[in-house]
Amino acid sequence: MTEPVTGGAPATGVTGSPGGTPASAPGIRAAAPAATPSGAGRRRHPRRRRLVSALWPVVASLAVFVLVWQFIVLVSGFQSFILPGPLTVAERFVRAWTDGTMWPHVQSTLVEVLLGFAIGASIALVVGIALARSPLAERLLSPYLVAAQATPVLALAPLIALWFGTGLLSKLVICTLIVFFPVAVATMVGVRSVDPRLLEMARSFRAGSWQLITRVEVPAALPAILGGMRVGVTLAVIGAIVGEWAGANQGLGVLINIARGSLFDIPLMFAALLQLAIIGVTLYLVMLFIERRLVGER
Repeated sequence: MTEPVTGGAPATGVTGSPGGTPASAPGIRAAAPAATPSGAGRRRHPRRRRLVSALWPVVASLAVFVLVWQFIVLVSGFQSFILPGPLTVAERFVRAWTDGTMWPHVQSTLVEVLLGFAIGASIALVVGIALARSPLAERLLSPYLVAAQATPVLALAPLIALWFGTGLLSKLVICTLIVFFPVAVATMVGVRSVDPRLLEMARSFRAGSWQLITRVEVPAALPAILGGMRVGVTLAVIGAIVGEWAGANQGLGVLINIARGSLFDIPLMFAALLQLAIIGVTLYLVMLFIERRLVGER
């Protein structure tokens, strides 16, 4: 007995809607709408908002500081050789750069700061790891480190200039001393705070001492180390100025002394102080950028 043939419309592939519009096949998604420029702009807006929210307090506080400074000058009636106004300092700052007065001193101070910071931070990193890993080294070196930190660098600067001369070497020694302690302490604390389970896991893979230091301890302690370096790079600027006051031929510390003394150019002295502040803030921001690139925002 043969089966009856059922009737009906012949199959035409994928059936559509009653209106004749083809329906999508199962498993096939409709094409996503193309990204519009407005959508890309909306994705960029959060970054702009974060930048604006981070910058406006700084700009506002700077504006308030300048206005208060100008108000004090106007109310007190001080002459420019006692307390120059912000406009006078800005004009003298620009003139010191255009006539070539500022750059030689800035160059000398920058060399002292960068070299002194590099040397001091490198030595402090090694000593800090040694102090963290060896209780004997901590007992032997800690009293001397604390005593050296408790002694003001300003009191040691004349002796250092006497022993090492008034050239670059004495400035590097002073910068190294002032940078060393915060970086060494931050390194020691950071290495000691490494999770013991990380060390145990590394030892289970038969990692040696050098591998533990370079692959586990230093990367885990990097936030603390870089935090100490942020402090150290600003202290290096102070060390360079102290060294220049103890004896030098060039540098922003020398320019401050010349402007205050023989020239009696107080606006130039304020311009040199402004340049020092710019150097310190710039170096701090550079270290902050490096820290965020390496360990992210915290």
